[in-house]
Amino acid sequence: MLHYRPNGLDTARLGVVVAKKLAKRANVRNLVKRIARELFRRQRARLPAHDLVVRLHAPVAKATRAELNLDLLALFQRLPPT
Repeated sequence: MLHYRPNGLDTARLGVVVAKKLAKRANVRNLVKRIARELFRRQRARLPAHDLVVRLHAPVAKATRAELNLDLLALFQRLPPT
């Protein structure tokens, strides 16, 4: 899930929330955050100037890294232009 709000700055900013309820193990929570930050870093120039919060909405026990990347990329692409 992606929450966003215009921030009045020149660039986008990112926050990531991964609840223990949805990813029990710390290494899984860290992996999700790492993937989100890396994808944001690569897409930052193309994103509108918004504050973004990526929040895990469903358990990721069986999700692969490629699926996580594709899901996040799809969320970033659905952002409205500034």
